[in-house]
Amino acid sequence: MSIEAGSKLTGKVTGITNFGAFVELPEGSTGLVHISEVADKYVKDINEHLKVGDMVEVKVINVEKDGKIGLSIKKAKDRPVRSERPERGDRRPNSNSGRPRLNRSNDHRPKENFEAKMARFLKDSEDRLSSLKRHTESKRGGRGAKRG
Repeated sequence: MSIEAGSKLTGKVTGITNFGAFVELPEGSTGLVHISEVADKYVKDINEHLKVGDMVEVKVINVEKDGKIGLSIKKAKDRPVRSERPERGDRRPNSNSGRPRLNRSNDHRPKENFEAKMARFLKDSEDRLSSLKRHTESKRGGRGAKRG
């Protein structure tokens, strides 16, 4: 049986590094399970999940031309197929995904496009900066400060 991308195999963990685990596959070849492919959750220490001698089921992710084999433990697990995100019309009416609802009833400004918002932001920002500079320079006695 040749090792090709997409196939599921059982192998033995032969070595562990800080970036992954080496797994000996049938026919004597060895592949690497990167630390990001060990479990569905974040793996800080691979030693909490695997140890040398463990038998693991892996899925072949890729086989490089130079013979390197990329493996995944988390992709080898059979999971129930989850449906994709619901269509916009399929969402429950009272669901707000934990976000606060904005009250737009008091907002009587006409809708602005991006350029208008950016221009208003830049003007406000420049006004605030010039006011801050005037205030700071007068306290330090810098340029433009009144001396008495």
